[in-house]
Amino acid sequence: MPGAEPERLRSWNTAAVRPAEQFSYYREAICQAFMNLTPEPARGIGFPADVQSVGVGGGVINRVTFPEHIVRRSCADIAASSQRCFYLNLKLAGRCTILQDDHEVSLSSGQVGIFDSDRTFRLQHDRGPALGVISFRVPAEALLSRLPAIANVAPARVSDDPTVGSLIVETARSLNANALRLSADDATALFGVLLDLVALSLSGSHGKETRAAASFADATALALRRAIHERLREPGLTVATIASTVGISERYVHKLLARAGTSFSELVMERRLDGVARDLRDPGSAGRDIGAIAFDWGFSDLSHFSRRFKQRFGMRPRDWRAAGTGSD
Repeated sequence: MPGAEPERLRSWNTAAVRPAEQFSYYREAICQAFMNLTPEPARGIGFPADVQSVGVGGGVINRVTFPEHIVRRSCADIAASSQRCFYLNLKLAGRCTILQDDHEVSLSSGQVGIFDSDRTFRLQHDRGPALGVISFRVPAEALLSRLPAIANVAPARVSDDPTVGSLIVETARSLNANALRLSADDATALFGVLLDLVALSLSGSHGKETRAAASFADATALALRRAIHERLREPGLTVATIASTVGISERYVHKLLARAGTSFSELVMERRLDGVARDLRDPGSAGRDIGAIAFDWGFSDLSHFSRRFKQRFGMRPRDWRAAGTGSD
């Protein structure tokens, strides 16, 4: 059973039980984290698996790692469930083939697919001994309220959408990575952005264009900031590099940052200075030369770095370090 952990997080790991009981434990875990499901027993003894479940915005983020196996949702499983949901799966490792109705959707690492809990399905997880997926359990009404009136949502690989597919992937990754760091309200808002993007993909250009456009911009800005963060230490980082990484134009980079009240050069400068400031007060970096720390954060001109550091923090780098350690 789940142990004492941070609020909103539950987890199960088969390493806690005997090998002969691991698959049964995994089956119980995914039924609690998702809904009633029927996984097929794997061959042999032992089933190394880990399940983490994080509540967010009326939905759930389920992070699951496991060996190759098959999961079904039967008519009996559906009848035993009181609520309908959609599963939005971001594949992390291996392959998953989704079979529902007459549709077959294959997901490889980095791809996102959606399918319905209210109709029988078969998931075949293969292509590797250690597989992984991030599965968002989306309340049916939360998605359907964003869509035009349609009878069914067919299984689909929404990451293929030429307009918002990459943003869906980026937003799903960011929500998963930051769900417990964000406040509950902020995590719920980001979950809403993800659903708006998925709805935009499923419905094309129909309905609620204003909200979808706003979500598109918000998710793009999120992807933009994440790309800057990941490449912040690269000397000579340019708008062109970041625009290419995110898949947008340089003009749109400037537009999004202006919308947030900043510019590319100022955002990069602020984040680099913040990084240096943290390192200067980190006991683990006490023996490192200030110039080496600055170079590590992408600065190439030490006099320019020192001047900008003093402008931002009101003191020279060496004085900032001394103030943090209490030395003269």
